[in-house]
Amino acid sequence: MSLTLYRFPLSGHAHRAELFLSLLGLPAQLVDVDLRQGAHKRPEFLELNPFGQVPVLRDGEAVIADSTAILVYLARQYAPDWLPSDPLEAAQVQRWLSAASGPIAAGPARARLITVFGARYNAEETIAQAHALLRVVESELAGRAWLVGERPSIADIAAYTYIAHAPEGNVDLSPYPALRAWLQRIEALPGFVPMQPSAAGLRASA
Repeated sequence: MSLTLYRFPLSGHAHRAELFLSLLGLPAQLVDVDLRQGAHKRPEFLELNPFGQVPVLRDGEAVIADSTAILVYLARQYAPDWLPSDPLEAAQVQRWLSAASGPIAAGPARARLITVFGARYNAEETIAQAHALLRVVESELAGRAWLVGERPSIADIAAYTYIAHAPEGNVDLSPYPALRAWLQRIEALPGFVPMQPSAAGLRASA
């Protein structure tokens, strides 16, 4: 087994993969891709991922791009307990993987893009979208510990990073006690590794 993760340290997408690797105790070489210098659009990187995005995982001869695809691959290859085989629970996990690429990306992730990377989105609309998503997550976690089933799954890993770092995009998590308790449960898992805080995150915690 020879694992290499191509990442950008401030990318929540990349952190999903890095976090899951760490939770599984899988050693991987971390290769930083300098997005600011356009390294993700150079031919050598486009050979790994023609979409020019991080993260990318190389496992021997296998190359897997896209953060949620990497989660699925790692679960199937190394830790099947993280991706239920029961059809209903598998579908519920897929629902959250889709949410990670949909309302999570359009809400808390995009709000963070505005403050951390200077993206030109409407902050008020984006923060409102983030809270709409967070209200759903809060309601889903009322009376339960994890998003799907009785144990953590890749649904939790896919949703965690951008929700945990939503305050970096001026999205307040204080109205969501069940959600905040869920974040703490993930952070208490053996092998948890945090994402590097941005300057916006450091200001928010000061």
